[in-house]
Amino acid sequence: MYLVCGEALFDFFSGTEAQTPASQVNFKALTGGSPFNVAVGLRRLGIEAALFTGLSTDYLGRRLHQVLVDEGVCTHYLREVDAPTTLAMVAVGANGSPHYSFRGEGCADRQLHLEHLPALGPEVRGLHVGSFSLVVQPVGDTLLALVLRESGRRLITLDPNVRLNPQPDIELWRSRMAMLVEYADLIKVSDEDLSLLYPELDPQAVIEGWLQHRCQLVFLTRGGQGATVFSRQYGSWSMPACPVKMADTVGAGDTFQAALIAWLTEQRLDSIEGLHSLSREQIGAMLEFAMRAAALTCGKTGPDLPYRHQLN
Repeated sequence: MYLVCGEALFDFFSGTEAQTPASQVNFKALTGGSPFNVAVGLRRLGIEAALFTGLSTDYLGRRLHQVLVDEGVCTHYLREVDAPTTLAMVAVGANGSPHYSFRGEGCADRQLHLEHLPALGPEVRGLHVGSFSLVVQPVGDTLLALVLRESGRRLITLDPNVRLNPQPDIELWRSRMAMLVEYADLIKVSDEDLSLLYPELDPQAVIEGWLQHRCQLVFLTRGGQGATVFSRQYGSWSMPACPVKMADTVGAGDTFQAALIAWLTEQRLDSIEGLHSLSREQIGAMLEFAMRAAALTCGKTGPDLPYRHQLN
């Protein structure tokens, strides 16, 4: 089982404004949050997964819980919280990229405290952390403590997934990432994340610095330009993006992340030792699998992550 940690929320997508009076805004609400998506994505790819988050007792929180049950995500690590559900207002740009505005202060998925840290049994093979839950409180310090406790014992994967709307302090993001990258075994990062975190630095130099710690692999996604993998053992190489009729890119990065973990699990390499044993050819197959999965998500509106049979 893989334990995914972080926010669970609803994305509100605005509808078309044509023929709509100014007094009316049409929304389509979809479950989301990067960690929530990764947990669902893992299950759809056939991997046992659980989510560690706070879920509201309100109507939307109950809907989030039902989705997790319907998707087969283990709910043992959920914490019920008497606080609202986080909302993300999403506008999709002409190139399919989303722009977010969050309503999350004091909401349920942030209310994880140190006393909520779970005991983990041998069935939990690894942890995934990422996105703004790493830099808002109290959940940020709770997840940091979990990573520090489990690093070296289980596979740790990290996706910064920088979102400045819920936490605009970029120095805080940099400080927290500087700590976390020392304890992660695999990192997935987008070119947009790196341009926000380190606009004056060469992305390759940043990534090579990360590889000086525990990390064995870093996957750099570049949207329509494809992706590059950086390996401590084998250097770096790139792969072009898969052709796709673009709907939007919402959930594509989460799909990519889930697919990386799923590939390792399918190959029985979802461990620290397994990651160290990967050949160059295996890393290439892992990258190719993740890119095909992400392309399927880009062909659909919203974070509608693919099922395993769709990748055969």
